[in-house]
Amino acid sequence: MRKLSLLALCLVTLSTTFAQKNKQKLNRAADHFMVQLSYDSWLGMPDSINQAQSGFSRGANVYIMLDKPFKNNSKFSIGFGLGISTSNMVFKRMEVDITSNQPTLPFTSLSGQPYFKKYKLSTTHAEIPLELRFMKDPSQPKKTFKAAAGFKVGTLLKAQTKTKNLLDAQGNAIGSYTEKQSSKSYFNSTRLAATARIGYGIFSIHGAYTLNNLFKDGVAPEINTLQIGITFSGL
Repeated sequence: MRKLSLLALCLVTLSTTFAQKNKQKLNRAADHFMVQLSYDSWLGMPDSINQAQSGFSRGANVYIMLDKPFKNNSKFSIGFGLGISTSNMVFKRMEVDITSNQPTLPFTSLSGQPYFKKYKLSTTHAEIPLELRFMKDPSQPKKTFKAAAGFKVGTLLKAQTKTKNLLDAQGNAIGSYTEKQSSKSYFNSTRLAATARIGYGIFSIHGAYTLNNLFKDGVAPEINTLQIGITFSGL
């Protein structure tokens, strides 16, 4: 938590300083601050895992960016920065034992057994995004078409399962409590993803597809994460 707080403070200070200088030079907003909300899915899951996915798996990303317009064409720019990305995958009647000592990650079906009403697997990454940006009318950033494409590289900060409200096999409540377990042992520490977004003004639709496996080789099925959602940007 201390590391995350320090990172956030550095990002805010860096972005504010650059934004003020950049506005003095260009008199335009440059999407220095981006918030993304997404629907998340795992691609490549076997049917045994896919059938246990339930509810709305979701993600949230927050980035603070610097913007460098091209000198010969201010419609184009390079955006880069730092941020935090989270992904929450929801399961029903399945246990994903990320704290196991087995050589492969256990995905255990709980059909016909007690299970938790709410079960999610969450990951948190610190990321460095890089974008090639296009803005149709740089003088009207809140009233113009925008598009961007690029990639982001991240490092895993935390992997955690969170369960709530234990039910019996018939769905009757037998325990009301919350349990959390954390371990990064089965997960790749580095993540690389291709990104794109398109929109108008401060709103856009974004997508991100991870180019490498979520898990370490040989410990789980090869799974890539896809995020599709809405971006709010400004400053």
